[in-house]
Order: sequence, then C-alpha cells, then structure tokens
Amino acid sequence: MSGNKKVALVTGAGSDHGIGFAIARALSHDHDVVVVTATTERIYQRGNELASPSTQGVGFICDHTDEIQVLDLFSKIRELGILATLVNNAGMVQIGQTEAYLQSHEITLAEWNQSIARNLTTAMLATRSALQIMRDECYGRIINIGSTTGFIQTNVGEVAYASAKAAMVGMTKTVALENATFGVTCNAIAPGWIATPSSTEEELRNGRATPIGRSGRPEEIASLTRYLASKDASFLTGQVIIVDGGNSLIEGLAR
Repeated sequence: MSGNKKVALVTGAGSDHGIGFAIARALSHDHDVVVVTATTERIYQRGNELASPSTQGVGFICDHTDEIQVLDLFSKIRELGILATLVNNAGMVQIGQTEAYLQSHEITLAEWNQSIARNLTTAMLATRSALQIMRDECYGRIINIGSTTGFIQTNVGEVAYASAKAAMVGMTKTVALENATFGVTCNAIAPGWIATPSSTEEELRNGRATPIGRSGRPEEIASLTRYLASKDASFLTGQVIIVDGGNSLIEGLAR
C-alpha cells in the first residue's frame, strides 16, 4: 500500500448506537482516518466522536442511492488518504423514509425500485468507486452488511428487502472473484436480530427467542468487521458469515 494515510469508509453510520457507528469505532483502532456517512447533519457529530490522538474522524452527508453524491464523496476521500476498507452498511432505513412492508401481489414498481436502490444499489455504487482505488493499490477490504433475511429466511411483506439482501450475496461473491488477484477481498456479514435504537418491540421479542436467548449487540457485528478488515483475513474472500445467535438453526417452529 501507499505510505499515505490508511482510510476506512463506513456508510450509514448516523445513529450513535447503531451497527454502522459501532463498526466505525472498531475500525478507528486500525486506520488513520475513518469516514462515516449518513443522510443528515448528525453525521458531523459522529465524525467528531471518532477523533482521537491517532485517528481522524470525518463525517460526510451522502445519499448513497445518488450516483453523483457518491462520486463526490470518493473525490473527497482521495484527498484524505488511501482507502483501505469499505463497509457497506447503508440501507433499510433513512431519516425521513421508511421501508414499505408490502406483499408480492401488492407492491408497486416505485416501492420496489426504492427498496432495491436503498438496500442494494447503495452498496454497488460505493463498491464501484472503492475498487478504482483498491485495484490501483493492490490492496483492499470490502465488507457488506447484509441480513439473514433473503439469504436464509424471510418475512411476509419483505419481498423487495429480501430480494435486495439476497442479491447482495451474489454481488459479494462476484466482486471477490473479479478482484482477488488485486489483493482485494470482499465478504458479507448476515446479522440476525440485533438490538439498536430502531428495533421494534416485536424485533426485540424475536431476539429473545433465539437459541442464545437475546438479541445481538452492534459491537458483536463490529468486532467481526474489524477482523475481516485486517491483514489477518487476507485468505478469506467471497464468504457470507451469519451472526444470529443460532436463530437460523431452528427447523421446527413449534417451541
């Protein structure tokens, strides 16, 4: 890698107790600069909170469904150093927008396209720009935060979300294959029920029903992400790692 500063980018890190910001905090131990993005001004505070004597924290507003905004973001990142790690966490919920829970027979094309853009296109646009840096440097770590939904299980009313997250698995594997000879790895994490400020009471109940008996913590996703972003994970690529407290192990539902 270049002698310039080592940069990590974590998308969708606006919530101070969410998965994205937990990941950013974990990566701050191993990177000179950690860039976090969200769609509102609260991201500036998250960037300030990441600052330490050894790490520069930077927050940028970016709607990752917008190609122009993503290109502008990466032009700013190039000024900060060399991008070593990209974590595609943006998706599911944005401030001012909600995910539509609609069944297959009733979803409109506009609602379908919105969910695919938010949960899949966001990752593709960031990955495309990141690869232009990483391939030149012959080094990079791309980690996609997916879901067990679509990949392992699904829920009624989540046809678009499940489809997007299932497609993220295919994207992860293809990016891994295409860029392995450039020293770039690409893996995905599939969280189950993780307790965050946006969790509903139903989601928390589901977490308590896992074999481990609780929801996961954002820090547990963050610690795995930190490993996947490390040099120690150099032989691990194209994989999807499930972190769900054993929830996907259950075959019988009559408990």
